[in-house]
Amino acid sequence: MYLLGGVCCLLLLVCAGLGIKIVSMRRGADELRLQCGARLEEDTNVGVDIGAMDGRMRALAAELDRQMKDLRQARLRYEQGDAELKKAVTNISHDLRTPLTALCGYMQLLDGEQVSPEVREYLDVMKNRIQAMTKLTEELFQYSVIVSTEKYRERERISLGAVLAESAAGFYGVLKEKGITPDIRMPEEEVFVYANRDGLLRIFGNIISNAVKYSDGDLKITLHPDGRITFANHASGLDEVEAARLFERFYTVENGSGSTGLGLSIARTLTEQMGGQIGACREDDCFVIWAAFLRTEDGKEKSV
Repeated sequence: MYLLGGVCCLLLLVCAGLGIKIVSMRRGADELRLQCGARLEEDTNVGVDIGAMDGRMRALAAELDRQMKDLRQARLRYEQGDAELKKAVTNISHDLRTPLTALCGYMQLLDGEQVSPEVREYLDVMKNRIQAMTKLTEELFQYSVIVSTEKYRERERISLGAVLAESAAGFYGVLKEKGITPDIRMPEEEVFVYANRDGLLRIFGNIISNAVKYSDGDLKITLHPDGRITFANHASGLDEVEAARLFERFYTVENGSGSTGLGLSIARTLTEQMGGQIGACREDDCFVIWAAFLRTEDGKEKSV
């Protein structure tokens, strides 16, 4: 009887000890979860530390602390490198614009000269190349400005349909020249979003400009009641891989000559700055670019 009582007491002590250890480990896990989340959101050198006495939990905390410090250093190096790259792009754009402006001036002077047909042909080729280079340099400069300023970060309640219609109207001449008659569809009720008006104009303009380059002759623009917009067109010159890569900086395809490959990259940057989402895919032999922004309803902001 005494032996049985002793065993029971021992088991109770062991269970109590295990219970305390489990509670301590759970508390340590909660501390790790909360501290790791806080360290990732804050720019701080404060390390990860827990009050649990369990050796393995403390070893886990120490390892997480070490890795998070390495991650923070890597992020700082990335941010510094990104800032230096943006500055370099801006400086290069400025450096290129000055001699190009001078070249344009000399070309204007040469245009007024009496020259032979053969020389005139050479001058026309040079003029076209200078104009293309000027356009590319300006696009590169605009990209560096967009990614390094706060101009497009301010948001307000905007009628998405009104801005979309304005953007499409601005491309009327270009679309007509390419033989494209856009099919624009909008819901009966207005769709309001939280966005930057100039940013939206730039986004829609870049997407439509992309459609002009790659379309086989059609363009369907649809504004959905949930605030999502789709731009669809047949594009035999784009395959699935190329469609997925069009948002990458400086990526171009063969039939996209005269482009830096920054148009859709700028559109993605601006969309994400305004809390929206953007993407591309192929559906029913069509190339589709979609964008979605933070909607408003009864004066309240709703998620994408």
